[in-house]
Amino acid sequence: MRPDTPAENVDHTAEAARLERTAGLYPEDAEALLLRAAAHLELSGDRPAATALYDRLLSSSTPLEKPHLVRALKASNLWEYGHEAEARAIIDGVRAASPRDPAPWVIVAEALESHDELEAAHETFTEGTLRLLTDVPEPPYATHPLLFGRHRVRRMLGVAHDEWDALADTLHSMPVSLDELHDPKRVWSLGSDNPAELEAEISRLRAELGAYREALSRPFPVAVLHWTADELTELVTAYPSLAMEYPSHEQHLATIEASLRELASSGTPNLGVVTGTVPSYEAFAASEGTSPEDATLLPQYATTLAARGRAVVWPPQRGAGCWCGSGQPYGDCHGAEPLT
Repeated sequence: MRPDTPAENVDHTAEAARLERTAGLYPEDAEALLLRAAAHLELSGDRPAATALYDRLLSSSTPLEKPHLVRALKASNLWEYGHEAEARAIIDGVRAASPRDPAPWVIVAEALESHDELEAAHETFTEGTLRLLTDVPEPPYATHPLLFGRHRVRRMLGVAHDEWDALADTLHSMPVSLDELHDPKRVWSLGSDNPAELEAEISRLRAELGAYREALSRPFPVAVLHWTADELTELVTAYPSLAMEYPSHEQHLATIEASLRELASSGTPNLGVVTGTVPSYEAFAASEGTSPEDATLLPQYATTLAARGRAVVWPPQRGAGCWCGSGQPYGDCHGAEPLT
């Protein structure tokens, strides 16, 4: 499905089936592809089939990259079709595991919120915020929904702003303030007979939808291929002709950053980095009926990885780790030199 395809024109059942077939072709990406398939099944209304996909992932012999995310999505889905007790048990397990990924916190908190468990939702948003943002100078972009969700629930509970709410206000960039977007009285204006009130509420909803789309809808990136040190050594050992493309790992990393900066300076939008592996590259070459030593395959491989959801946005958000995998913040690693 193209990113700009209107939702009403999507056959969610067919799209889920396509993603399942693709997962069979690319087992290394099965987790991401099957999660997308499950989302389409939920949108189609086939929630039991979505649960079956979540169970398939959780019972797989292959370790998951984001097991807490899969459990959180399963819990949210279960609750929507009557399995409240099981959903609550999974939510308790996710909270007890205290994941470092913000997405599971947001999903289980929003599940509680959508079922009017506002106090529990507030506790969950707060737990996630304290877990991930205590002593963090600049909240990574992925944690913003935690702060925004916590702000929203606190407005519904009628409690006073605290320092985390103030931080959420500073991170919010839409023309309508968070206090307006999260005002519990807004819902009553939708039943008003006053055209001015209805028009004002439509403007607010448009702003909120814009923020939601900005957070969830990422255009297809122009992706640059990255190899870790071990994978690059394995690659050039197995295919010596590729050493001309990669004289050293240090130069490889420097070339990636320089290429991305050059693309950015030329006005190219939506840049990203994809990390390759030798087995995945060999499988791609086999699918193309070409030898892995063919250097022209490398950009095609990068594009394919990006299409399968493997791209990391460049430049990383402030406070986020560097794309190279060093574990250092981008600003202290390859982002140390100012972008020009």
